[in-house]
Amino acid sequence: MRRLLPDPGPMTVDEQLDGYRPWEEPRPDRPLVAVNFASTVDGRATIGGVSGPIGSATDTKMLARLRTRFDAVMIGAGTMRAERYGRIINDSGRRDERERLGLPGDPLMVIVSGRLDLPWDAPLFTAGGGRVLIFTAADDEPPATATSVRVVRHEGGVDVAAALGQLHDEEGVRALICEGGPRLHSTLQAGNLVDELFLTVAPKLTGAGAAILEGELPQPAELELAWLLEQDSELFARYRRS
Repeated sequence: MRRLLPDPGPMTVDEQLDGYRPWEEPRPDRPLVAVNFASTVDGRATIGGVSGPIGSATDTKMLARLRTRFDAVMIGAGTMRAERYGRIINDSGRRDERERLGLPGDPLMVIVSGRLDLPWDAPLFTAGGGRVLIFTAADDEPPATATSVRVVRHEGGVDVAAALGQLHDEEGVRALICEGGPRLHSTLQAGNLVDELFLTVAPKLTGAGAAILEGELPQPAELELAWLLEQDSELFARYRRS
């Protein structure tokens, strides 16, 4: 891998992220919020309905290492149904590293699910590691799960801004990374709730599939490029929202 911006030169994923400490920059009333997506050159965020085929092994490593830098990971229900997540950090060494940095060993897994329609047999719920917090508008109760699950209910629909405030005030979440999907990303961007965007651009064209945003924003979001890495024609960008 090589870094193109700033300070061009050879680089690794670990070296680039070792000094990245988003938990040291919380907002007054919510966590710092980053969003992570992989996209094809024509802007598609899925191939065959899932994101996995887009990025390379390096993109997977970037995703895994980014997860180690945040207090919490957030996804929407559609992403959970499509991707069927397991435990966010399986490597016990990485969990120990997080604890040495003052982070919880397991990031809090946050799911936004209006109808509580989730794949309860997915490894995230059956493995028994970490904690899951679900924001929903449904009155249903979740089934018994091996993994600890807490449900927070919002009447009439999940208020994502209020959810972030609750995570900050009640769970002590200082920095959170959202991994999709496009609808949740759009809601966060429309509410001016995103501070950073990590975007992998894979050297692929597909001509079909979801984009990283679903729906038009009230106004365009202006971004600044913080860094740009490249390996085998795949680009790894970090943007800050202006």
